[in-house]
Amino acid sequence: MVLKSICVFCGSSDGARPEYAEAAADLGQRLAKAGLKVIYGGAKVGLMGRVADAALEAGGEVVGVLPTLLREKELAHEGLTEFHEVSSMHERKAMMADLADGFISLPGGAGTMEEAFEVWTWAQLGYHEKPVGFLNVNGYYEKLFSFIEHIVEEQFLRQQHADMLLIEPDAASLIKACQDYEPTHVTKWITDKTR
Repeated sequence: MVLKSICVFCGSSDGARPEYAEAAADLGQRLAKAGLKVIYGGAKVGLMGRVADAALEAGGEVVGVLPTLLREKELAHEGLTEFHEVSSMHERKAMMADLADGFISLPGGAGTMEEAFEVWTWAQLGYHEKPVGFLNVNGYYEKLFSFIEHIVEEQFLRQQHADMLLIEPDAASLIKACQDYEPTHVTKWITDKTR
């Protein structure tokens, strides 16, 4: 599959370290320069706004998807290439997933985790064959990856499914990994016969 767009999941705040904001801006800029349309949650705040602003400043296209409730809180980014207002978080995630050819998670909180894990689960189940990547800025995701290893050890996850995740410390390497991604084809379920 030729990548034309990447959905970026990330925090609606900047986080505790300036490196997170720098990484968000760098990712947005590099996606634009690679000719990849940015799909994201449509907000102007935090890392979300930084990704969008950097991609737009670099001449890229940015598509935002935001629920009405959050638009009413005046969180919408008004300068996007394309903006979709939807009725719910469920509709937002479904639309972002449909519009994207791949997914990258920057540092973020519960919402970022939930979005990333959902598209990863869909890949495990065979609903899509799109790359799912994590930009591991300053080791932000190290504890999460350790927990994923624990899930594998406890046989709630196949190693092949853990290996589906693309994990890189910088945007350039992660974008290349997404472009080079080859999907994994293995059944999700672990049974007595397959252990």
